[in-house]
Amino acid sequence: MNNFEKRYEKVPVSIFTDADIASELVAKQVATLIRGKAEKNEPCVLGLITGSTAIGVYEQLTNLHKKEGLSFKNVIVFNIDEYYPIAKEELQSREKYLHEYLLDEIDILPENIHLIQGDLEKKNISDFCLEYENKIKAVGGIDLQLLGLDSRGQIGANEPGSMFNSRTRLINLDYSTRMRAASDFFGEENVPDYCITMGLGTIMEAKKIILMAWGEGKSKIIRKMVEEPATEMMPASVLQKHPNTSFIFDTAAAADLTRIKTPWLTGSVRWSNKMIRKAVFWLSDKLDKPILKLTERDYNDSGLGELISEAGHAHTINIRVFNDLQHTITGWPGGKPNADDSTRPERATPFPKRVIVFSPHPDDDVISMGGTLARLSEHGHEVHVAYQVSGNIAVFDDEVTRFLDFVRDIAPDYGFDKEKAQEVYLETLEFFGKKRPGQVDLHRIATAKTAIRQGEARSACRYLRIPENRVHFLDMPFYETGTVKKKPIGPADIKIIIDLLQEVKPQQIFAAGDLSDPHGTHRVCFIAILEALKELKHETWLGDCRLWLYRGAWQEWDIAEVDMAVPLSPEESRIKRMAIFKHQSQKDRPLFPGTDPREFWQRAEERNVATAVKYDKLGMAEYQAMELFVRYHFDK
Repeated sequence: MNNFEKRYEKVPVSIFTDADIASELVAKQVATLIRGKAEKNEPCVLGLITGSTAIGVYEQLTNLHKKEGLSFKNVIVFNIDEYYPIAKEELQSREKYLHEYLLDEIDILPENIHLIQGDLEKKNISDFCLEYENKIKAVGGIDLQLLGLDSRGQIGANEPGSMFNSRTRLINLDYSTRMRAASDFFGEENVPDYCITMGLGTIMEAKKIILMAWGEGKSKIIRKMVEEPATEMMPASVLQKHPNTSFIFDTAAAADLTRIKTPWLTGSVRWSNKMIRKAVFWLSDKLDKPILKLTERDYNDSGLGELISEAGHAHTINIRVFNDLQHTITGWPGGKPNADDSTRPERATPFPKRVIVFSPHPDDDVISMGGTLARLSEHGHEVHVAYQVSGNIAVFDDEVTRFLDFVRDIAPDYGFDKEKAQEVYLETLEFFGKKRPGQVDLHRIATAKTAIRQGEARSACRYLRIPENRVHFLDMPFYETGTVKKKPIGPADIKIIIDLLQEVKPQQIFAAGDLSDPHGTHRVCFIAILEALKELKHETWLGDCRLWLYRGAWQEWDIAEVDMAVPLSPEESRIKRMAIFKHQSQKDRPLFPGTDPREFWQRAEERNVATAVKYDKLGMAEYQAMELFVRYHFDK
């Protein structure tokens, strides 16, 4: 790629197809540095981070140690930040994370581990921070500092507004930062108010820096960090001033960079149908004009003269893209019987179809595609809904108390043991009274939380006229740890999905395709589906099956990528909302809200309405709301 194509970028950026490949490369760079230093009999000083961004790198380093003999005996480590106050044995402690994911798995010497402490007396924090800086200097400075990126451009815990010359210090966490951490702490109220962090000046003294970011959720801040001037309101932008920093992104994280989002502004492009679509939609939005009103001058004045040269006159391109977009719209998501399906997203036959809707959590189905789900059911398709995980960690403790209180009240009328119900109720109250944030629930409490979510899911399905015998709770084992951290996906998880697919032999599959889910569960659930389909690739029924991907509550598909758009009437939007309301434990205040304080039904409704407005502005018919899907072409 020439420099002109990167002309908007102020820093060196490398983009990889996925985070696993990028993590492996970073781990190899770290290993090369460690070995090179060892050959010279020198220490290798690493700055470590925590969070989901680093997990793949630490797993690769652990494998290199165990399988290829990479030794860490010459390695000295410093971590970048720690919550305050927090005990080192707490689940959310950065120190616990680093020991669990890396330090306890390698042969690093204990005396070479220097971690920020979260259990200091507050009066001792300033002295500790000064000593921490002096320790870094005493070993010759940090050779390689790993960095992740938060949604507002934070590196370490340096909030927007942090001075570029700041040093290791105690800072107050912003409200949005605490909201993002709420899932780890089982509620925003449990997140510490403070953090001790390396300063931006401290970070900038590292000899080499690698900043990594994965997923669509980081794309907007990455564009600002990479392409806009450095400012203290975006802490990571200080890295523009560092002489030896590498920026490593996956394709999803890099999606908003100019060379990816609007590559025609950086040089010649290959004008595929999707690229033409993307360019025309961009031009329509930029000029606030519907597709069919775009002129040749509009194209030329906006840097799309090359498209005119290659694809013909403006009106030819306009009609082509208009028709292409119009053909994505269908009120028959399962296919329309006895209709010409040559320009429809779904085939007319067979009808009705056997359909499996995979829902990672017990409410993703109705939040993301509740209108489409209702339509499929209304049209008479054999709809199965498969809830991949129990979602029990997302149930508030007081919900369990409320249900147990109900059970003990009705026990005599239903022949239950009232004394036993009272005993369980009191034992549960006692446990909750002593429970620490993030502490694993007792088995019977986890079972109760699972039952609550299953009951809500069945209620939503009944409302949509999906029979209970087509509602499947897969309870995939990787999820059942009782904590936010999950086990790696394994053969048992995949077999559960294979068994269901073999039982139903669907002609349509719907699955959550958003890989930027804050908890990572959506990504794991989707990978499990793909692995199951790979193992079934020789099955004849799979040759007549299509896989459609919806997006979760966090964001919607780019219209340029969409293959099927299902319009919803005001009544269907109401039906969707009511189906979401059936998930009462997640209403009013979900346990893991992310940074958006609105309820899930509000997010979904706003997103669906906004999508319909976009279609309207492009020149399509005006609808109340729309749900979008992308077809995934898997190897059969």
